[in-house]
Amino acid sequence: MIRISAWRILAVAGLSYGVVFAAANAPGGESKATADRVVLSRSLPAMKGNDLRITVLEVAYGPGAGSPAHSHPCSVVAYVVSGAIRSQVKGESAAVYRAGESFFEPANGVHLISANASRTAPAKFLAYFLCDRETKLSVPPVDSSKGNTQSMPQE
Repeated sequence: MIRISAWRILAVAGLSYGVVFAAANAPGGESKATADRVVLSRSLPAMKGNDLRITVLEVAYGPGAGSPAHSHPCSVVAYVVSGAIRSQVKGESAAVYRAGESFFEPANGVHLISANASRTAPAKFLAYFLCDRETKLSVPPVDSSKGNTQSMPQE
């Protein structure tokens, strides 16, 4: 006659549940609801490795709102969470980025346009600042050309 204690039964049941639960949620066992896509890939400038820092800033613009021209001493990757963002860095074409899209701003580039593309709906994006030193995240533009947040037609 085999005697099994209640503790052993609970332990085996718990381990079995854990194995089944882990298998159902394992990284290699992607379900149909899981999908990966590269949103942005870009080479970065050489940076000092001993002082690397990432700062994530959430920026929310009300309808028709925007920021004056500015510059970032560090490289920035932006990801639009909701709405649409108008953006232009000096030397590049102006563009509208919608929810799920990303854009890149090189360090020290003059951000001429940063604005909500809509006059009726809010917009939000995350800005990932990649720095190799302690610095302010945004500063006035170095050159004399002024940005205009209203220079592109709004939707």
